[in-house]
Amino acid sequence: MGENQPLAEPFGNFSDIISANAQALGDTVALKDEKGDLSWAELGDRVERIAARLLEEGLQRGQSVAILGLSSVNYALVFLAAVRAGGVAAPLTTSASAEQLEGMASDSGATHIFIDRAKMSELGSMFSRRMRCIVLDEELDEWMAPEGTVAPPVDHQSSDPFNIIYSSGTTGTPKGIVHSHQMRWRQFAATAASWLENGFDVRSLATTPLYSNTTMVAFLPALLAGGTVRVMGKFATERWLAHAEADRTTITMLVPVQYQRMMDEPRFGDFDLSSLQLKYCTSAPFSPQLKREVLERMPGALIEIYSMTEGGVVCLLEAHKFPDKLHTVGRPAPGSELKVLDDQDREVAPGTPGNLVGRSQTMMSGYKNRPEQTQEGYWTDPETGEVWQRMGDIGRVDAQGFVELVGRAKDMIISGGFNIYPVDLENALLEDDTVLEAAVIGVPSRRWGETPVGFVRLAEDAREAEAVRESVNARLGKTQRLAQLHAIDEMPRSHIGKLLKTELRAEAERRGLPD
Repeated sequence: MGENQPLAEPFGNFSDIISANAQALGDTVALKDEKGDLSWAELGDRVERIAARLLEEGLQRGQSVAILGLSSVNYALVFLAAVRAGGVAAPLTTSASAEQLEGMASDSGATHIFIDRAKMSELGSMFSRRMRCIVLDEELDEWMAPEGTVAPPVDHQSSDPFNIIYSSGTTGTPKGIVHSHQMRWRQFAATAASWLENGFDVRSLATTPLYSNTTMVAFLPALLAGGTVRVMGKFATERWLAHAEADRTTITMLVPVQYQRMMDEPRFGDFDLSSLQLKYCTSAPFSPQLKREVLERMPGALIEIYSMTEGGVVCLLEAHKFPDKLHTVGRPAPGSELKVLDDQDREVAPGTPGNLVGRSQTMMSGYKNRPEQTQEGYWTDPETGEVWQRMGDIGRVDAQGFVELVGRAKDMIISGGFNIYPVDLENALLEDDTVLEAAVIGVPSRRWGETPVGFVRLAEDAREAEAVRESVNARLGKTQRLAQLHAIDEMPRSHIGKLLKTELRAEAERRGLPD
């Protein structure tokens, strides 16, 4: 591990710490992927050489560097080098359409794009007309500056942009969420310091794509701590298990659908995971049943993180310490604040569901090139003038301060004038042992305005979906009952496991809406 790192300081230069680690740790492995390992000395050298060539080719301070492809060592190097050069890392979402990618690249203002061969072949010459394209897995070594080249020093300021993370919008150009150097430092320096203080030998396994903010939890603090990070191009349960056993992984981040697939993996028990000390989860609802199974079957602590890429409140649930609170996302972390408001933006009584707003030290700088949408996402306290982020979720806070999510504000169903929260119905469905996954949406209804329709993934020996619906409806209040329940083979999800309810709504229409 690196020593004498100023991780306790209010602000520090991320790139300086990476450079210091490279000098101090030498032949210790820094990065891994399916093709091999890279030492800290090699990482330091290559980051400098990529940064130097970017500057030679005209990269300006604060200008974006676009990256597109599967996660790899080279991808990680370009991300770090963009920041080292005084630029902004702009990883683009591989699952986006060609039109969306064109829009993101244009929005970012990048003049360079680093892209892997598979994505280049898929998209053709889309970017080559106006951007310098470097193929990550074929051209990077030859393109970067000669060995031993050191880029000019950059005095990073706290307000300088560090990266842009593009949202996972399903239509139009996704919004570019800008994070500053100060924000990233506040997020991850303290995390790295806590790992070192707790004696972790930091060997991190990053399973989600490097374009996702989720992945940063397993990537950036591990490098600040002078650890080793393995990045996975594509997630597969057996491959993850093999890596975790061989690498003696101590820290990992998995999204709920990955945990579910791990629990369903027939060979799960064949691998030695005893080195695991800390497991994180974020990005999507994490059912109490799944949390409980993970706690029982996987070693190490389990921490669920609730927040947004935009910032706002950060809630933490130390699931291993609070087994009676698995239905919640924990309590606001130190430095985070939460309020629950009604539809007129007035605070509600404790225990009452309402719209969540939060603030913390890890707020975005704003959406790139979208000042009006940035403002739309804020709530300003009329008494203090303080700016809070609208979280987009409906939740309630219990007497101990634990936050229970009831649903997304936009997903709330208003049926016959009554508010129906999808999570309540989903939890009722999951009480049936044969229901493996459940999702509930609201669809138009001539009689009720909206009415709930459910989708489930069922076990092989399950009853028909209609029998499950009747059983669940018998336990629900009259205003909550499901109008339809459809069995499907797989829930539609994004690359990082977010449930795509827009696709479920389209599927409901295809199957015929209730009267």
